[in-house]
Amino acid sequence: MKFLKYYKEEVDVIKDRDPAMKKNIEALLYPSFWAIYNYRKAHRLYLKGKVFRARKISQRTARKTGIEIHPAAQIGKGLFIDHGHGVVIGETTIIGDNVTLYQGVTLGGTGKEKGKRHPTIGNNVMIGAGAKVLGSFTIGENSKVAAGSVVLDEVPPNSTVVGVPGIVVKQDDVKIPHNDLDQIHIPHPVQSELKRLSDENIKIMEMLQDLRNENAQKDKTKTQE
Repeated sequence: MKFLKYYKEEVDVIKDRDPAMKKNIEALLYPSFWAIYNYRKAHRLYLKGKVFRARKISQRTARKTGIEIHPAAQIGKGLFIDHGHGVVIGETTIIGDNVTLYQGVTLGGTGKEKGKRHPTIGNNVMIGAGAKVLGSFTIGENSKVAAGSVVLDEVPPNSTVVGVPGIVVKQDDVKIPHNDLDQIHIPHPVQSELKRLSDENIKIMEMLQDLRNENAQKDKTKTQE
């Protein structure tokens, strides 16, 4: 990939997903910019059988950027890694187009599998800060993984995942626009149910208090009579 072409593509990607970027030249300051650029070079070498050179590039890049991407991983276009420190992308990971990862994300294995050991990430997926996706399964396209989640099982398309271990909450079949990315304001099914029960309890207590007041008023009326 020619550097100028890559630079223009990355400027568009970063502008689309990071409001902190004010000028195009700032793209050169993003660890993600260099991590992905060097991954592309290393991946080409890996495919040619030049494994040591490829790994050398990836390890040097990891030390400089804090982002470790195995050169054998398969990554589509439009990947954006925001901040990036602590991101690890394993050897057999497959990432689709227009995926966003935040700092501390791990796309790893469980240590038990052979062959395809790492996850497959569909198009337009957002994975929040510190989230861990561990194992050989798929995160369906247009899905969100909340910050700090640990995902160990298949995730259907158009879903949100929260918690440890991750719990799936289905969404409408609508593509998630990148300008609406939000890694924390995601509904949690258990918390939602607890809030519903709490609201119902408050209503019941209010009804009981109304009955007490009504009975007290009746008793007062009888006493006066």
